[in-house]
Amino acid sequence: MVRTAPVAEPIPFHAINVTPFIDVMLVLLIVMILSVPVATHKVPIDLPQPGGETVAERPHQLAIDAGGALFWDGAPLRDAALPGALATLQRDPEAVLHLRTDPEARYERFDNVLAVVKRAGVKRLGFEGNQPLAD
Repeated sequence: MVRTAPVAEPIPFHAINVTPFIDVMLVLLIVMILSVPVATHKVPIDLPQPGGETVAERPHQLAIDAGGALFWDGAPLRDAALPGALATLQRDPEAVLHLRTDPEARYERFDNVLAVVKRAGVKRLGFEGNQPLAD
């Protein structure tokens, strides 16, 4: 004689598995943490406001050639003399500095010269030759 025991029917599980949901949320949190500093980085620039008064400006040109040499209004300029030239520029309220860089010049050189200009306190600065590249 064979005895059999009744087997209960399987009961469906009524809870949601939240482990994949938590994994996705952690990945999204990491992406947000990594992307927020990039989105909030900014460089403060004082732009002219529309309708402001126009001042007759006396432009001075600072140029950087392909080899990294500096030129002040067309005349060669040593690196050590640049802060002095910028100091004379600051004494004239109508003076403005136009910075022109050869496209073949190293970016590091441009960055160093721009840092010297910023440390000198030049507030009226324009860039020449920043037109879009031709196709």
